[in-house]
Amino acid sequence: MKKNVVVLCLLILITSGVSSAQYSDGGLGYMGQEGGLLMGGVGMAVIDDQTYFTINFRPELAFGKLGIGLNLNLLYNAETGELRKEDWNESYDYFRVLRYLRWGHKWDPVYARVGTLDAARLGHGFIVNYYTNESSYDNRKIGLAFDLDFGRFGFETVTSNLGRAELIGGRLYYRPLLGIVDIPIIKNFAVGGSYARDFDPDVYVDSDDAVNVYGFDAELPILKTGILTTMLYYDWAQISGYSSIEDGNKTFGSGQAVGVMASLGNLAGLIDISAKLERRFLGKEFIASFFDPFYEIHRYRRTGDTGIHKTDMLYGVTEETKGVFGELYGGLLGNKVRLLGMFSRLDEQKNSGILHLAADAPDAVPAIAAHATYDKMGIEMMEDVFTLDINSVARVGLGYKIKPYLILYMDYLWTWKYETDESGVQVLKPQERIEPKLVFSYQF
Repeated sequence: MKKNVVVLCLLILITSGVSSAQYSDGGLGYMGQEGGLLMGGVGMAVIDDQTYFTINFRPELAFGKLGIGLNLNLLYNAETGELRKEDWNESYDYFRVLRYLRWGHKWDPVYARVGTLDAARLGHGFIVNYYTNESSYDNRKIGLAFDLDFGRFGFETVTSNLGRAELIGGRLYYRPLLGIVDIPIIKNFAVGGSYARDFDPDVYVDSDDAVNVYGFDAELPILKTGILTTMLYYDWAQISGYSSIEDGNKTFGSGQAVGVMASLGNLAGLIDISAKLERRFLGKEFIASFFDPFYEIHRYRRTGDTGIHKTDMLYGVTEETKGVFGELYGGLLGNKVRLLGMFSRLDEQKNSGILHLAADAPDAVPAIAAHATYDKMGIEMMEDVFTLDINSVARVGLGYKIKPYLILYMDYLWTWKYETDESGVQVLKPQERIEPKLVFSYQF
């Protein structure tokens, strides 16, 4: 069995550190761009060769630090006129009309968000990085993120599903020299410890298949001015949890990373960019950012009468490796164009490239609005980047502004969903959605 797991999983696992899924904003919301938007529309959607008429209302409102996002999406079968039952077959579905309710933004002294988690992260992202609980539209969850920074110490938390115990994680950090010494660089030195646990990856209540990732980190801000901020950091993490191969719990591998972060803010009103470059040293049976945007898809996958946990897939990582991870995000032209790009790759390891791209340009070109997100794993050659397969999640939208507030939009989405086959087993299958729509959008 071990050999089969390695063959099945080697292409899709090697490492991680990518971001976001098809129904989020590509991680762009992580940069604090939520609120002040009224959006809705009517149109059509083609899902699994079935045509639906759609009515959507998706406002994002901001009142100071308070933000509210709704997502009422009605799909009517073009043949029967009935609502798509997969969207409203559980009482939980009605609560998901509230997309999110938040206070503040990530890195504020007080930050809280309940509902959809578009790009949840703990610390520098070595354990939980841009995790989303909305990787499947039909299996959206209500989660919670809650952070407090008291100055000398603070914490970050993430909970994927308030309806049941699934992924729960937290990071506690401490600045031991703050308020004691007044040396500009040293006084902001911080250390932290993180722990994240998925209590039930296979969603069977009576199973014992939890997975844990824990670690510690340190960071040293070097420069902080009105325009430029830089920081050095270090991370270490260890994975442990259930292994169906060994039929029990197991301590898997560990890894570490050193990196530098830099932010260039509001340069002549044209550029607001942040970047990160990280060198990774990964042990056997370990991947960085275990809880990533693909986690909800890979946490447990049915294969015939059995299933594969993501922890089982760690057996495909048979050697110690080194690699790089880079990230760039920010705004251009006075934030008219927002970009996010990430790429990671292991040294001398085939098919280890992982890419995430996101772009949003609602006003950069007169009369045109556009957005796109794309995640791709298993990259070896440039041609792999442009192949849609089981390692891909994509969304592309292009709109023509009939009026500044009225947009004729066409969305294309490539995603995944679980279906029950003839033997009653749930399997993961691709899902294409084509959605022409007339969108009302008003920014304020």
